[in-house]
Amino acid sequence: MHPGNLWGGNLDAVDSDRAAAEEEERRRNMMEWDRGALHSQQLTAENQRNQLDETQQSWLLAPQDSWKKKRKKYVNLGCVSVGRTVCMWTVGSIVVLFLVVALPIIIVKTLPRHKSTPPPSDNYTLALHKALQFFDAQKSGKLPKKNRVSWRGDSGLKDGLPDVPGGLVGGYYDGGSNIKFHFPMAFSMTMLSWSLIEYNHKLKAINEYDHMRDVLKWGTDYLLLTFNNSATRLDHIYTQVGGGLRDSESPDDIYCWQRPEDMSYDRPVISSTSATDLGAEVAAALAAASIVFTDRPTYAKKLKKGAETLWPFFRNKNRRNRYSNGQPTTQAFYNSTSMFDELMWAGAWLYYATGNKTYIQLATHPSVPQTAKAFANRPELMVPSWNNKLPGAMLLMTRYRLFLNPGFPYENMLNRYHNATGVTMCAYLKQYNVFNRTSGGLIQLNMGKPRPLEYVAHASFLASLFADYLNSTGVPGWYCGPTFVSNHVLKDFAKSQIDYILGDNPLKMSYVVGFGKKFPRHVHHRGATIPNDKKRRSCREGLKYRDTKNPNPNNITGAMVGGPNKFDKFHDIRNNYNASEPTLSGNAGLVAALISLTSSGGYQIDKNTMFNGVPPLYPPAPPPPKAWRP
Repeated sequence: MHPGNLWGGNLDAVDSDRAAAEEEERRRNMMEWDRGALHSQQLTAENQRNQLDETQQSWLLAPQDSWKKKRKKYVNLGCVSVGRTVCMWTVGSIVVLFLVVALPIIIVKTLPRHKSTPPPSDNYTLALHKALQFFDAQKSGKLPKKNRVSWRGDSGLKDGLPDVPGGLVGGYYDGGSNIKFHFPMAFSMTMLSWSLIEYNHKLKAINEYDHMRDVLKWGTDYLLLTFNNSATRLDHIYTQVGGGLRDSESPDDIYCWQRPEDMSYDRPVISSTSATDLGAEVAAALAAASIVFTDRPTYAKKLKKGAETLWPFFRNKNRRNRYSNGQPTTQAFYNSTSMFDELMWAGAWLYYATGNKTYIQLATHPSVPQTAKAFANRPELMVPSWNNKLPGAMLLMTRYRLFLNPGFPYENMLNRYHNATGVTMCAYLKQYNVFNRTSGGLIQLNMGKPRPLEYVAHASFLASLFADYLNSTGVPGWYCGPTFVSNHVLKDFAKSQIDYILGDNPLKMSYVVGFGKKFPRHVHHRGATIPNDKKRRSCREGLKYRDTKNPNPNNITGAMVGGPNKFDKFHDIRNNYNASEPTLSGNAGLVAALISLTSSGGYQIDKNTMFNGVPPLYPPAPPPPKAWRP
């Protein structure tokens, strides 16, 4: 017996088979349904993929191969691994940096070095090179082997002999003749020294420092021969070698027209036992030169000794006289009209060279400038020249006040010198109508008389130098009455006058031989006129070269001629010596002015060299007290 069916239904075997068949059918249907559902899901996913953008496909649904392609690659550097891309960028940057920066530096370093090209010289520098050559053309005596003027040779080798012990060989011829005038020669050397002291850095910058010192030494060596420099007391001084008169008909330096190398006539030597002005001027020249040659102590000492030897000679009241008195061959050319301006001039230079207060006490003693009429405010006394040292002497001592300010007992007189210098500078300016001017702008410092350029050159130097003094002390200008005038106005004045000389004039002519395209070709000068063909011409044979209309066969480079008349007219005629003859003192002023104006080497002055020989003005400060210790 079987227990009852708990679940209901038939328990027969047939029923069991039917049930198994039905179960099998149901499973088959479920499988088909699952397959359909899976297919439907796959279709849905496919549609969703198709709806995604390309960027999502690239990283969400890309096949496995694409992941392998995008995988970053690394470079192993040993201590660190970096991405290949980063490594390539780094290496590339280094290569580019090398090509752009390092390679040019290497190339520059390996190329041969060349000095940088200096800036082009200004007109003042170019003219200065030439102006100094004039002194080489004027040399007398045994010339150096490397003389710069090819058409010059030895000359005057018997000057002073046998009357003067050791002779008077050397020095400089003054102008177009073969005379050696010691008064303007000494003044020329003083002016060259002054410009050398103030502007030595400029001369070094243009490679003319040594040349100019050679020019100076040639002159001072000769000036030492003009008196007995080994004596303790002097009783005479030589004033000139050679001479003559305008209307002379006897063989002399005026009547004959010969090259210096061919001179065959007698050349007298003139001396004087009372020459206050000449003695003081020679002393000033030697004292000033001793400051230039401080790097040569033996020579500087010799120059100072010579200057101090002259002091008692020209200070002796029993010998007080002008050197040209009673000398017609001197008075006709370089007649001195005063001597107290030379006393001021020499006193200042001797003090700067030696530091001896005796000399500055003379230069500032009230009686000296009073006798010299230093404060008279007369226009003719404001014009610097070989004959008038007042403007230069007062400016020289104004320098003392501006830079050292010595105070009592010199302050009162130095202040008056300073004021007088300011008045002189005001007189040079056009707006005050003290001096006339040509229509072309040339100031008429010589009141319309011949040879105007010499005076213009010296005044231009003093004006330019005064402006530099004020600039060096931080003073922007000075007063002309109630009107304040800036320093650049003085510089502009100096430039305008020197520019006129160099060709900025109505004739567009340079009055310096060899400078510019148009310059005098018929200079009144014996050596430049006669050909250098080794043929000797006698005293009168050279006259045909003086009178010819042909240009000079030898250009006397750098010579500044006398200049135009008051109407800006210039006649380039050899016989017109007032217009066409150069002079030593004129060229000294030109050289000084050009140095002060050139931009080469800067615009400052040398404030200290001038005072190297001046002792301290005040007692040294006491040493600080020792540190207090309890």
